Amino acid sequence: MLETLEKKIASAERISSEEAIWLYENAPTAWLKTQANSIRKKLHGEKAFYNKNIHFEPTNKCIYSCKFCSFYRKPNATETDGAWDYSLKDLDEKLSKYAVDDLTEIHITGGVHPDRGIDWAVELLSHIKSVRPNIHIKAFTAVEVTWMCKVSKVELTEGLKALKEAGLDSLPGGGAEIFNPEIRRKIAGGKAPADRWLEVHGAAHNIGIESNATMLYGHIEEFTHRVDHMKQLRDLQDKTQGFNAFIPLRYRNENNKMSDRNEVNQEEDFRNFAIARIFLDNIKHLKAYWVMLGVENAFASLDYGVDDLDGTVDDSTKIYSMAGSIENPTLTSKFLIDEITKLGRTPVERDSLYQELVR
Repeated sequence: MLETLEKKIASAERISSEEAIWLYENAPTAWLKTQANSIRKKLHGEKAFYNKNIHFEPTNKCIYSCKFCSFYRKPNATETDGAWDYSLKDLDEKLSKYAVDDLTEIHITGGVHPDRGIDWAVELLSHIKSVRPNIHIKAFTAVEVTWMCKVSKVELTEGLKALKEAGLDSLPGGGAEIFNPEIRRKIAGGKAPADRWLEVHGAAHNIGIESNATMLYGHIEEFTHRVDHMKQLRDLQDKTQGFNAFIPLRYRNENNKMSDRNEVNQEEDFRNFAIARIFLDNIKHLKAYWVMLGVENAFASLDYGVDDLDGTVDDSTKIYSMAGSIENPTLTSKFLIDEITKLGRTPVERDSLYQELVR
């Protein structure tokens, strides 16, 4: 089987779901590393990408209570409970810390607030563009978009068009979790189902809003569920070509309702990246989100098909730090450049749509 798959990979022939499951169950890690690396080199040479970004999480109040989430607080929670609702003034204070050249992207996701619809999002987006007209706004998960459209009683495409007109440049990949209905129900009961996530991203692609895709792994799912998840992403990408990057997100087990589950080990992370690189032949970029994975492991993943390390982040996200990952997630551009160079790769600053920037 390995020889057969090696020939298919060398000739850029698509592998099947059954073959991907076989790789999870049987392929030696060293073999996966070699194959994923060969694909990465064909796509990107020795380039390793990063960008200058911050995250803004407007609220952690949420109508959903996903078992894996350490970020969530009840809609009626107070500051004493660890809840927050940031204002436009709070956002301005955050942005004021950075010169124009220090940021190319603001990434906005948060809890699904019960009262916030499209009008609230339009006000937020318009405000950001008024103070930082050239910054790329990557904002709102498909779950957030779905709820905002429901609150405002607008059809999905109408809502997306309003967001785009107000300044939305792309969608992040969050909220995908795992697509299998049974697993999704157990860990994220009540949240918008997989077909809605795919519908939102497909509708966004159709009106010129590009996006990323994620998969939460390492909890109660099995290899078949991971492959099914990636297959559905691959199928949508065949239709729309709107996904820029795939980002496997490792489950972290602190301070949530699944804390009794052990996290997967480093080797499983690397195997997962490699198989994703082999299977997702139509999504060009594979990202290791260092905030979740850890800095050392993220850099090591560059040998397993990964070509992108996300960005500087600068202590601006709490979603993963509250679940037990890096407490103060901050990397400088210099650090990223130096470490990528030490590994024999070429550091490339990019914008949010993977256009290379020359400083």
